[in-house]
Amino acid sequence: MIHSLNTGGALAGGIALVLLVVWPGSGCTPPAPGEGFDPAAETRAVRDVLLRQVAAWNEGDVEGFMDGYARTDSLRFASGGSVRRGWQATLERYRAAYPGRDAMGTLSFDSLEVHVLSPRWATVFGRWHLRRSGGFEDAGGLFTLILEKRPEGWRVLYDHTSSGS
Repeated sequence: MIHSLNTGGALAGGIALVLLVVWPGSGCTPPAPGEGFDPAAETRAVRDVLLRQVAAWNEGDVEGFMDGYARTDSLRFASGGSVRRGWQATLERYRAAYPGRDAMGTLSFDSLEVHVLSPRWATVFGRWHLRRSGGFEDAGGLFTLILEKRPEGWRVLYDHTSSGS
């Protein structure tokens, strides 16, 4: 559930918007930062997830790429005008859309903006690019990710990816 509150005022064009987000399964509020919480280290850990995804993709390892996603039915992946729910459905979408190395091409991410919101939640905004051969056109676009810190580390729980940049 997302609530918005217009606080008025003269900030950046006259309106400041405050979003109070209630995350599913979180007890209604994100956990308070605990001792030892290091936002810079968590930012590096989030970036490392993305670097591992790029490396796996560029090795033709779709399952390795999927290790960056939360292995749960709660995963939400939106792209190409449709929404898939769950890790398995997202994996199947990638396998269908990228059936071989030529279709997969070489992946890169840039313009990354990583924001660690709390010890449990982070967002990433960025651009993706695929350089391809074998009759496949290059592709690219934008993405927005919400990552959750899980026992196995940071994992993408929500992914909204667009094409055309």
